[in-house]
Amino acid sequence: DKGIGRLVDADMNEESTKLKALQTQQQLAIQSLSIANTSSENILSLFRQ
Repeated sequence: DKGIGRLVDADMNEESTKLKALQTQQQLAIQSLSIANTSSENILSLFRQ
């Protein structure tokens, strides 16, 4: 039973790490889009002046 428990724990830790990595990638993608949109708005505001 201990061996199976360790395998399950190791698998859960691996999946948790994968989830955290995917969440970090998602946050970076959202921030990148936000920066891109802000940059576009700043350029457009220069032409409006």
